[in-house]
Amino acid sequence: MNKKLTQHHQTFESLKQTDDEEAEFWYARELQNVLDYSRWEKFKQVIKKAITACKQSEQPTDDHFHQVVKMVRIGSKTLRKTRDYKLSRYACYLIVQNADANKPVIANGQTYFAIQTRRQELKDDTGFQQLPEDQKRLMLRNELATHNKQLAAVARDAGVKSGLDYAIFQNHGYKGLYGGLDNKAIHQHKGLKKSQKILDHMGSTELAANLFRATQTEDKLKRDAIKDKTKANQTHRKVGAKVRQTIKELGGTMPEDLPTPGQGIKQLERQQKKLGNDQ
Repeated sequence: MNKKLTQHHQTFESLKQTDDEEAEFWYARELQNVLDYSRWEKFKQVIKKAITACKQSEQPTDDHFHQVVKMVRIGSKTLRKTRDYKLSRYACYLIVQNADANKPVIANGQTYFAIQTRRQELKDDTGFQQLPEDQKRLMLRNELATHNKQLAAVARDAGVKSGLDYAIFQNHGYKGLYGGLDNKAIHQHKGLKKSQKILDHMGSTELAANLFRATQTEDKLKRDAIKDKTKANQTHRKVGAKVRQTIKELGGTMPEDLPTPGQGIKQLERQQKKLGNDQ
């Protein structure tokens, strides 16, 4: 990620404010400048699209796009009423997703904001955070299995037709996320047996990173209407690399350096089933 883009992301985080209840928010007019929109009226159209997307997701729009009136100084002694929005992180994400992708900061920032939003959701989910590690692994692995099916369907529409095509497509995603390592190399790195699947031998942090990779690749393939398998492969690798870069920016451990759990998902599922039968 180049210095200019990193600066935009740091600026975005520096604009974050908190209300009396310690809830984070951003002012739309400040976000407007970061996202390289010179005119409020044009940026307001993007906000309207984001609000529509919020409604379609069946989310309460007032919780994410709260209209406010601020007093803004326009001279040494003059104040003027100005309409603005207090935005949630999710609202910021929707705005970036609906903004002009021809702007470099938008094109490069879409995956970043999506990852940050999903990461915050997991962090704020008290129920998820209170689960033991094994339960987190089971939950995320099941969610990833669902999204991998959706990703396969979208990839097929993008030109990834055969089983071999899909294996190559998946390896591009892994190479982006794991600094050049493909499925086989990750398998060897973890010291797994031939019959063991790498996704079944990941901790919750590593599974979450792969979930980000899968969901954001799916979204980008659809958003960019990609219909060429070479471009689909390139997209998957780029998204994987952006997830990796985000982990680096946050001071996290690279996926290939995370510890491999002693038990695989299949073992955990058998234990869960046995516990259920014993009760």
